[in-house]
Amino acid sequence: MGEYNLEVTIDQDSGFCFGVVYAIDMAEEILAQDGYLYCLGDIVHNDEEVERLKAKGLRIIDHKDLENLRNEKVLIRAHGEAPDTYRTALENNITLIDASCPVVLKLQNRIKTSYDSSEKILIFGKHGHAEVVGLSGQTNGDAIVFQDIAELDDMELPHNITLYSQTTKSTEKFYDIKDQLLQRGYELKANDTICRQVSNRDQDLPKFVTKFDKIVFVSGRKSSNGKVLFEVCRKHNPNTYFISSTSELKKDMFAPGDKVGIAGATSSPMWLMQQVKAELETY
Repeated sequence: MGEYNLEVTIDQDSGFCFGVVYAIDMAEEILAQDGYLYCLGDIVHNDEEVERLKAKGLRIIDHKDLENLRNEKVLIRAHGEAPDTYRTALENNITLIDASCPVVLKLQNRIKTSYDSSEKILIFGKHGHAEVVGLSGQTNGDAIVFQDIAELDDMELPHNITLYSQTTKSTEKFYDIKDQLLQRGYELKANDTICRQVSNRDQDLPKFVTKFDKIVFVSGRKSSNGKVLFEVCRKHNPNTYFISSTSELKKDMFAPGDKVGIAGATSSPMWLMQQVKAELETY
């Protein structure tokens, strides 16, 4: 125990969602068997976890690399992929190990069905995000992707629109957007396609964070869900720090005797949160 005598607790509901667990388990199984495995894009939006798996033989490739690859196995991560990826794989005799999250796959299907029925589709999501690229791919890129409602201000939208959401967006923001679009007079079909494992954390975190003097939120910078959950923490406990690794912790964030809670994104590994706890206990 360090002189600060911090009392540190990890939020047991934090850490990998089932989609990520599934992808990582699959990768580790093949790595143990073959010694290497290609993965299209970062397997998870957490650099520390990516490094751990790279050390076991995971090779991260992008779509350009995929076009030049032949006769190999390639893992599709939880975020899912656009139809083009499957076509390329077929042409190049690539075996796809498909670890797309079932929640994302179901959403891809719903969007494709809407698109096939000639609906005008809006997707509330982050531009260029892996999941969003896969969703937009179901519409041949016709869907309008926006991460902020202001982006729609100068757009000519038809009277009838269908709204979907990236699975890791904030539920609160989604319903706010829905209300604003209805106020603007559109005929709207709004599909709340936010993953319940993610939105349940939106609801559980406030209860957790209010019990502590300080909160350390552990997440990769690229994680969309990390951004959402960090804001939830900060809203209910302003003394919340965002860190991606233990090297970003500083002693002066804390006071002697502080009760510290550690929480993380759906892409934050539990081992990393445990490392953070161990580090804090040395203060």
